[in-house]
Amino acid sequence: MKVLLVYPEYPATFWSFKHALPFINKKAAFPPLGLLTVSSLLPDKWEKKLVDMNVTKLKDKDIEWADYVLISGMIVQKKSSAEVIHRVKALGKPIVAGGPLFTTGYREFPDVDCFVLNEGEITIPLFLKDLEQGSIKPVYTSEEKPDIVHTPLPDWSLIHFKDYASMAIQVSRGCPFNCDFCDIIIMNGRIPRVKTPEQVRSEFDSLYAAGWHGSLFIVDDNFIGNKIKITQILKEIASWMDEKKRPFTLFTEASINLADENEIMELMQRSNFNSVFVGIETPDEESLKACGKLHNTNKDLVEKVKILQRNGLQVQGGFIVGFDTDTHHTFENMIKFIQKSGIVTAMVGLLNAFPETQLYKKLQKTGRILKIPSGSNTDFTINFKPRMNKDVLIEGYKKVLHSIFSPKNYYKRIITHLKEYNKSAKETKLAFWMKIKVLFEAIWKLGVREKGKRYFWKMCLWTIFRKPYLMAEAISLAIYGFHYRKVLIYV
Repeated sequence: MKVLLVYPEYPATFWSFKHALPFINKKAAFPPLGLLTVSSLLPDKWEKKLVDMNVTKLKDKDIEWADYVLISGMIVQKKSSAEVIHRVKALGKPIVAGGPLFTTGYREFPDVDCFVLNEGEITIPLFLKDLEQGSIKPVYTSEEKPDIVHTPLPDWSLIHFKDYASMAIQVSRGCPFNCDFCDIIIMNGRIPRVKTPEQVRSEFDSLYAAGWHGSLFIVDDNFIGNKIKITQILKEIASWMDEKKRPFTLFTEASINLADENEIMELMQRSNFNSVFVGIETPDEESLKACGKLHNTNKDLVEKVKILQRNGLQVQGGFIVGFDTDTHHTFENMIKFIQKSGIVTAMVGLLNAFPETQLYKKLQKTGRILKIPSGSNTDFTINFKPRMNKDVLIEGYKKVLHSIFSPKNYYKRIITHLKEYNKSAKETKLAFWMKIKVLFEAIWKLGVREKGKRYFWKMCLWTIFRKPYLMAEAISLAIYGFHYRKVLIYV
């Protein structure tokens, strides 16, 4: 059996880093971890080929080679997925689809021959059994949540490491919280399932043995969803890092209560973490309560961010506008919060209601759902009737973007971050020299050609005289800003 695994193309969005990747000669930010894991769930005797369309083009000869085409993606990849499905069917090949996009929206793709939905550890064996018997069903689905201690290692042989800025692994699935807009708890549940420390060590070993040295994204829904187990895993990672001389720099996603966990933050420093993505959503208490994000309430969120920064973690933040409780003060309050906190990478998006979420069901009951969301956080669309006047909301949203990503405010925020940031992570020599290598290109594009270059030089001079050892960090963040301005302001 010959199977072609296809990962659709991402549009230019906040997290695509399309305009930043050329600085470091990379084609994509991350590999398609889901498909690499799917490959390991398929029979070893099968011939497998992966086409990541963010790295290379999908050719007709690739499709013609395959007996089956397997496609997986997220909602933001919907347009590219539809194009792939059309091409595969035009060439007369059967196509099997799975992953988040199809799990919540498979009815939108009538041309797909078979859907293998939910978690592959459960549904892929069901599909393989029927395939062997020659009678596959149209849909395989299951509400069962598998114990991920049985999840196999990703099939790293399908990719070229040189194409990617970072690798990715998963340590846990699920999140204990109950935010009404979040589809993670719909797909992965509210009881975090965690791999064993030995299993995580094996994943680190497999990447190291394959030759990877550099950035590694732990893609968990909430890294500290199970604090007891993650503490055990961090001790194992810290030990591994000591043995291997810290070949990876790690980053992940976690809830803001990480700032209350001194032991975990200390272990993260020992494990060579350098950043964390946190869902702040909004500084407005009423909006946090209304959407069910109660764990962010009754806190000095700015101080929590600064605690994380002082513990060696650059904080990347997710923010949302469009809650029913938002007012015309919301936009200015969000700008002030982002600037004061020093969250350089501040992803601000319009609220959208994703299928099957509590928010979607609530809005559907009151007739406010307009369409399925695009999945993009940068296309200025909203898929329901907002409480606030839509034009006012869109203009307020644009005001936030133009303010926080203006060179003046963006570079000022880098300085605010660097003032607090107590860097502890050790970079690989390759990563360090790569940043030095791009310094000259950054100077040309950001310090010579781009408008607002005086703010770039002001930031550089501040760093040189105050924290010269963080110069590589400052330049890296400056390059990210170049990407954000291209995607979020000049679209």
